[in-house]
Amino acid sequence: MKNILVVSGGGRPKGNTAQLSDAFQTGAKEAGHFVEKVSLLQTEVKGCLGCNACRYEKPCIQKDGFHELVPKIKQADLIVFASPLYFWTISSKMKAFIERFYSIAKEDLNPPYGRYEKYPVKDSALLMTSADEFFWTFNQAVSYYQFAVVNYMGFHDKGMVLAGGCGDTNKKPQINQTGHLQRAYEFGKHIYVN
Repeated sequence: MKNILVVSGGGRPKGNTAQLSDAFQTGAKEAGHFVEKVSLLQTEVKGCLGCNACRYEKPCIQKDGFHELVPKIKQADLIVFASPLYFWTISSKMKAFIERFYSIAKEDLNPPYGRYEKYPVKDSALLMTSADEFFWTFNQAVSYYQFAVVNYMGFHDKGMVLAGGCGDTNKKPQINQTGHLQRAYEFGKHIYVN
């Protein structure tokens, strides 16, 4: 049994991204994992200020919801990043959440890839939704995830569900008219099956 933290950076409480992450959560719970979902719509996380207070053994100076997420991050075996596609990448809420990992990193005296800090190593997965479904729709978002989370922070990628073609952004969520919810459910149910 794994401890899974699903972090949703969507802007709509019952939107496509919320439904996709709920489907993943259902599958993972059925497989026997403990799953907790956090919505960045309800838990405010501001972007990093680059003040470097955390580099001097001080806690992050920002007083927001990230502090209550730190114990959950540290306890998690897997962190699932769930976001709608905004302007061809992840949402600003999700980017702010990722930036704040800087405040929990430790000094690394033998750093790979030019970084000078060591992050808590976790498994990770990406869930994304989009109205569009071009062959290049998710390229920028996937690139950011792979460079920042996997390559730079050192997380172990367990895969992704990229749910394009979820309908016009001015209408009600239409993800239930696609096969993406079933894909996310199966992904959650089998994410730790060898």
